[in-house]
Amino acid sequence: MTTADGLPSTRQAGCEPAPRPTPADADVPGSVSVTVLPGIDAVPAADWDACAGFDNPFVGHAFLAALETSGSVGPGSGWRPRHLLIKERDGRPLAVAPLYLKSHSYGEYVFDWSWANAYENAGGRYYPKLQAAVPFTPVTGPRLLARPDADAPDGLRRALLAAMISLAERADLSGVHVTFPTRAEADLGEDLGFLRRQGQQYHWENPGYRDFQDFLDTLTSRKRKTIRKERDRANSQGVTLRLLTGAEIESRHWDAFYEFYLCTADRKWGQPYLTRSFFHHLGERLADRVLLVMGEQTGGRRPVCGALNLIGGDTLFGRTWGALDDFRFLHFEACYYRAMDFAIARGLRWVEAGAQGEHKIQRGYLPQVTHSLHWIADPGFRAAVARFLEQERAMVGAEMAALTAFGPYRKGDPPVCR
Repeated sequence: MTTADGLPSTRQAGCEPAPRPTPADADVPGSVSVTVLPGIDAVPAADWDACAGFDNPFVGHAFLAALETSGSVGPGSGWRPRHLLIKERDGRPLAVAPLYLKSHSYGEYVFDWSWANAYENAGGRYYPKLQAAVPFTPVTGPRLLARPDADAPDGLRRALLAAMISLAERADLSGVHVTFPTRAEADLGEDLGFLRRQGQQYHWENPGYRDFQDFLDTLTSRKRKTIRKERDRANSQGVTLRLLTGAEIESRHWDAFYEFYLCTADRKWGQPYLTRSFFHHLGERLADRVLLVMGEQTGGRRPVCGALNLIGGDTLFGRTWGALDDFRFLHFEACYYRAMDFAIARGLRWVEAGAQGEHKIQRGYLPQVTHSLHWIADPGFRAAVARFLEQERAMVGAEMAALTAFGPYRKGDPPVCR
């Protein structure tokens, strides 16, 4: 059986639908309309960004458009844009959400492969599903983007969630997933019947350091010595690191970085998600929000490694790293310590180093909670997922407490939870 959209049915006969927010719950005026957009360019950049704001570059029109224009997202990628737009009858945009029809679970970083296998083994169909996310970007940020000057912005956010569920129900999809939303959005979604999942990443806090030495002074003596040695060794291998932003980033730098990116993909996950043109589009559209740490052989200027970061309102977001050769400690220097230096110089409060890698803890990056929301259509499957998440939440909490206690800071310098 297929739906009117030509999508396969995932419902089981006789099952009642999962809880969902109704239009009345949304508490928005009846004069608004919800539109499903086939691509980000279906809405003007100024209209999208009036809802998205400018603190988080990943949800801005420029970043999402770079993904689609470059072919990293769209036909053949398993990420089919279905962005939502809420507007008044006069056409004024009030809220938007980056939304995709997914035919797999690659590039999400909130892993649900076991859910898909269990559901399909029981006779259901997990894919396609709806995903409110920034593709290939495990960065916490707003996903329900309402104009700050609109009446009842939380009502608009509820309306976006309701629209996602309505879209999934009409197409008989297995569920809706909102990955890496803010804590406030996670609270809102949980109140509306979404299941909440917690994960962890590693972030570094800058409480107002004057320089890197200020940070070192908060560490135990042994950890200070270790980091100094790492930095000395990293910077004595014949590689010069340059921090590039804006017009300093040339086309040749993006070509070089794409080769680094391919090396990382080969080593870690085997399939590069992003195309070469994505990085060039990023440079054209968002160069002033990019920090590219480029490593060149001293004297020869041959690029040999690089780390890509995006600059937010109060956060430096580390994204990916790659190198053509093996350089001892250079990954730590380019990705972690130079990011700290930049954040201190710019007065940024946080550096996000992403998920995985317990080695980050000893370099000052401590565990922080991440969130995701999950609306499951099948009630039996929903109950099973809810039980799993309850057990997982306790495990994540215990692991975070243990890892934080293992951190490099002196006693009496407690970490901050975001």
